[in-house]
Amino acid sequence: MSGQAGRDLSGAIWRGTVAAMAMSAVRELTLSLGLVDRPPPDEIADEGVPALFAPIPPRYRDAAIEVCHWGYGAGMGIAYDLTPRTLRSRAWFGPVFGLAIWGFFERVVAPVLGLRPPAQRPLRERAAVAADHVVYGVVVSHRPFDPSA
Repeated sequence: MSGQAGRDLSGAIWRGTVAAMAMSAVRELTLSLGLVDRPPPDEIADEGVPALFAPIPPRYRDAAIEVCHWGYGAGMGIAYDLTPRTLRSRAWFGPVFGLAIWGFFERVVAPVLGLRPPAQRPLRERAAVAADHVVYGVVVSHRPFDPSA
């Protein structure tokens, strides 16, 4: 898949998808530890866009939400790849990018969809969700090891 001026974005799509998968693993841990009551993708599906998920049979609903989350992660992988190379070359930029996505959710997505505002979310939950977004940023910014370099 090509983007600006024929730029190959397939690596960005894969990194974004895998980063969202890694984030989902962290989210599963934070859920099982009781740090997060309901993950944001579930809130979005249940309260933000319920009509979108209504036709999906209940047995496939969780999988559909997860695949949508991975798709969003793929899109954010493209967004990451389109940021200036000078930023992407900095080790701190990936985690900051992940936190920016979380900030966008809290400040834009949640209010637009009528979800709970940050003030109504427990600090432990906000910290856990911030942490999984840092994981997303670390993974999306990873470049494969090149032994010839």
